[in-house]
Amino acid sequence: MTASYGQTFLKNFLGSSPDWYKQTIVGFLILNPVLFFFVDPFIAGWALIAEFIFTLAMALKCYPLQPGGLLAFEAVVIGMCSTEAVYEEAHTNFPVILLLIFMVAGISFLKEMLLFTFTKILLRVHSKTMLSLMFAIMGAVLSAFLDALTVTAVVIAVASGFFGVYHKVASGFHHDKENHDVTDDLSIKDTSRADLESFRAFLRNIMMHAAIGTALGGVCTIVGEPQNLLIGHIMEWDFVEFFLRVAPVSMVVLATGLTTTILVEKFKIAGYGATLPDTVREILQSYDDAQTAKLTRSDILNMWIQAAVAVFLVFCLAFHLAEVGIIGLAVIVLATAFTGITDEHRLGHAFQEALPFTALLVVFFTVVAVIHHLHLFTPVVDYVLSLEGSTQLSAFYIANGVLSMVSDNVFVATVYITEVQSAFLAGSIDRAQFDLLAVAINTGTNIPSVATPNGQAAFLFLLTSALAPLIRLSYGRMVILALPYTITMSIAGLLATMYLL
Repeated sequence: MTASYGQTFLKNFLGSSPDWYKQTIVGFLILNPVLFFFVDPFIAGWALIAEFIFTLAMALKCYPLQPGGLLAFEAVVIGMCSTEAVYEEAHTNFPVILLLIFMVAGISFLKEMLLFTFTKILLRVHSKTMLSLMFAIMGAVLSAFLDALTVTAVVIAVASGFFGVYHKVASGFHHDKENHDVTDDLSIKDTSRADLESFRAFLRNIMMHAAIGTALGGVCTIVGEPQNLLIGHIMEWDFVEFFLRVAPVSMVVLATGLTTTILVEKFKIAGYGATLPDTVREILQSYDDAQTAKLTRSDILNMWIQAAVAVFLVFCLAFHLAEVGIIGLAVIVLATAFTGITDEHRLGHAFQEALPFTALLVVFFTVVAVIHHLHLFTPVVDYVLSLEGSTQLSAFYIANGVLSMVSDNVFVATVYITEVQSAFLAGSIDRAQFDLLAVAINTGTNIPSVATPNGQAAFLFLLTSALAPLIRLSYGRMVILALPYTITMSIAGLLATMYLL
């Protein structure tokens, strides 16, 4: 009887996940208290980080919210951190939570205009290298003034639209015309499996180029990333001074990143170089022609309204007229009120994409609280602060980069800039060195962190989006696709930090 209940429990536990995965999570849940109480809390903390990364890596097997949430819940229960610390982390990052709730939903109400515009671009630009460069530059330029998550949400909406069109026309699979949403696998009828895989690879390439672009642009300006704003505030740098201070590193990295985009496409490195199959292009072209021919005066007016709302969005974000999430709420109100979307169910559907990731992000904040409570980064911080001169600069860059690969780069930057500020106030370093270290911290947390989805919230959002399983974008595949960029951009940033600052 007991065995029967045990088997039933294992069957229900984490749903349809493989048994080996369920057993691994159970093993983690048993291991952590043993390490915490009988070995060393410090070791237990690092074990928890490794286990959480494992749940992210297996995102296509099981959404990370449940296994990661169990690990976080256990961490609080056994005393790795307190509920107050979790709340404090969530409160500190409340603007990001607002952004995910409202901005991503707001972008979904601009899908028709975005899909129409980007379909025209996709069909007219036949060079894959040029198209990749366009998406990388677009991601960089927009992220320099907007939020990387917002830019990523736009690109996800566009790619989902492309895949939805292909899904609808090529497979005959049921497609929700009202919501333009595809959530199931394909049952290909008119095109080959090879075309499907090529199209998936093509979209993976485009998504990664755009995501890398958000990191390239995000490092350049004070509004590009949350930690930039924090560092700029502490250093009392305005927009122009921040840009000029960081430029010796950021401009070198930008040029290196865009050059890498060209090279990986030309030489088909690390899974890049996939082209849009002719059959898929024909499907998209036929669909675009048919949709253009069917456009009514109301459809055209609605797209113009969406375009006007998009301009409003860019203007508000560029001049920071309000918190990003509040601007997203304004986008929802404007885009729906003037296009006649007043049904509660249509409004509710727009929130489905981001809310699971919002919950996962709060779970991630629990892991960050564990890092803070157990002082997991303290040995690295203390060692780097003991160094001097240019060696200290490069060590800060490397340490921030490595830690940002496994943790939130905003948290890492907060820890380091606070420690450096304390050293400056204590007279351990002068103002000139303080300025240089601030640049090293900014670039270190922004650039090498592209190596994994852990370091950049935009990357993690992409990994856990509804698009990722459709185009087979797993954690491991993201790491491989990011690898050429990680190597070239990290080395370029390090050399610029050592010789140009």
